Amino acid sequence: MIAEELINQMIPPLKLYDTVEKALRWMDEFRVNELPVVGNRKYMGLATESHLIELNDRSQTLKDVQLEFSDVTVMHFQHFYDVMEAAIKNKIQVVPVLDEMQEYMGIITINDTLAAFGQMSALQGQGSILVLSMSERDYSLSHISRLIEEENTKILSAYVSPDELDPYNIKLTLKLNSTDLTRIIATLERFEYRITAQFQDGNNYDVGRDRLDMLFKYLDI
Repeated sequence: MIAEELINQMIPPLKLYDTVEKALRWMDEFRVNELPVVGNRKYMGLATESHLIELNDRSQTLKDVQLEFSDVTVMHFQHFYDVMEAAIKNKIQVVPVLDEMQEYMGIITINDTLAAFGQMSALQGQGSILVLSMSERDYSLSHISRLIEEENTKILSAYVSPDELDPYNIKLTLKLNSTDLTRIIATLERFEYRITAQFQDGNNYDVGRDRLDMLFKYLDI
């Protein structure tokens, strides 16, 4: 699921000539702590409640107010994991989305990313999830598929992403149609593939668990 598909159409951006009072009113209405400010279709930054609430003159326009997180955005084609990570790392509730022309498209809220996480087909239904870490030169989906299919298991989906713990490696996330990973893991490890996460019936650890734990900690759930 990509960022463009998660844009929240119900939350409009603020304009540079909107007032501080209006910004705070909208934040209360939409139940967010930040709102994007846009000028000539360009994203200018986030107006934040923590900053605006300290201002004495709430009739002044956002043009004269310090905006924050002007460099925190995602492109419309990025995966929703990138949206989640941008929100968590910067401790913000909304993430602006830009197009190829660097023009503002909309925002995604933390609740939107939670919904996307729950809807991911890779986390639904029967089967298992397996995450492998490897150097890019060692990546061969055809070889990995052959090893897995020799254990009478099919790959339902595959997703390649950077390994946050090792910038020289990539992560391969696989959704499999089998709930028993014991023989598959043994086979892959025999060929020196490193398993970093797994999810199967009765197992509480899954592909997105590290991100989900970070997200829940951020939301204080």
